[in-house]
Amino acid sequence: MNTRIYKEVFFEATHRLIHYRGKCFRLHGHQWRVEVWIDGKADERTGIVLDYNCIKEVVGRFDHQVILNKDDPMAACIEEFHPVVTTSGDPTSEHLAGLIAEMIDAEAARQGHDARVAKIRVWESTTCYAERTYDRQ
Repeated sequence: MNTRIYKEVFFEATHRLIHYRGKCFRLHGHQWRVEVWIDGKADERTGIVLDYNCIKEVVGRFDHQVILNKDDPMAACIEEFHPVVTTSGDPTSEHLAGLIAEMIDAEAARQGHDARVAKIRVWESTTCYAERTYDRQ
């Protein structure tokens, strides 16, 4: 029998979108909100699908970071003063949703849990989010 758990996590981070022509081309920050739904089998001994702290720790890797496309020329300049988290494309909420889901799935597997992200929402403001859903049947 599968069980679904939910966790909400917030982080602060700066990003910019080099392939976008508008305000988001400029370096700017958000308070990001991540909502994650995990489907899995509860451990027989503990009754836990996945420790909520696992989700918090994965998302926390982005907290107070500068997140840039690996091809952004600004990345090397900023890296002289502050670590930069680079992504394979522009760090949109859509892209971050997929990346964070992959990271959570990998950490759950590493810890030996039979648990996967079923749905994830990444909010970059109080009115805008990207959502990914996964059919794992």
